[in-house]
Amino acid sequence: MGKRVAVVLAGCGVYDGSEIHESSAVLVHLSREGAQAEVYAPDVDQMHVVDHVKGQPTQEKRNVLVESARIARGNIKDLAKLDVKGLDALIIPGGFGVAKNLSTWATQGKNCIISKEVEDVLKAFHAAKKPIGLCCISPVLAAKIFPGCELTVGHDTECEKWPYAKTAETMKELGCKHVNKHVTEIHVDVKNKLVTTSAFMCNAPIHEIYDGIGKMVNEVVRLA
Repeated sequence: MGKRVAVVLAGCGVYDGSEIHESSAVLVHLSREGAQAEVYAPDVDQMHVVDHVKGQPTQEKRNVLVESARIARGNIKDLAKLDVKGLDALIIPGGFGVAKNLSTWATQGKNCIISKEVEDVLKAFHAAKKPIGLCCISPVLAAKIFPGCELTVGHDTECEKWPYAKTAETMKELGCKHVNKHVTEIHVDVKNKLVTTSAFMCNAPIHEIYDGIGKMVNEVVRLA
């Protein structure tokens, strides 16, 4: 029987939900590892809905669980029903939904609040010493909850390749150790069983992002 891995989504679409390519890469790599993905999302309204052509918010209202179900092909559960006892690991892909729907990082940065359901799930896996995989912006959740942990969101110096590098500086202000890594690399915090990779924090070809996520998934499954 393969490892059972919870994948927590935050909607559908980079600007207001989970990043679709990252989420798909996680599911493909879990399948390749012989692991069983169990997809969850919170049953809450999105912070807002963004028109992905114009990059502008609209007046529309959407639900995080309903939107995430698009990526999961309908096979999804309410995050409130997640029971850590039956699961071996947790992975949270990136996308602005992590910073908007799972937390208030997008508007409050290091002073953000993590959604109670999300915080409880992260703390439960951590307390059970079960591995947690995070990519793109989602390592900020661990930065907020687990002081002193080691993470990567790529590089900490902003340039054309690393447009979101200021995130690393903010994580350091929370007391984390940020480790600079290339997009195809991962960082493993052995003590906290946290596996992180930068994904779309890097302005890189999509196959490199896919490969980096593959290494993260491989290590999460190995640690499970």
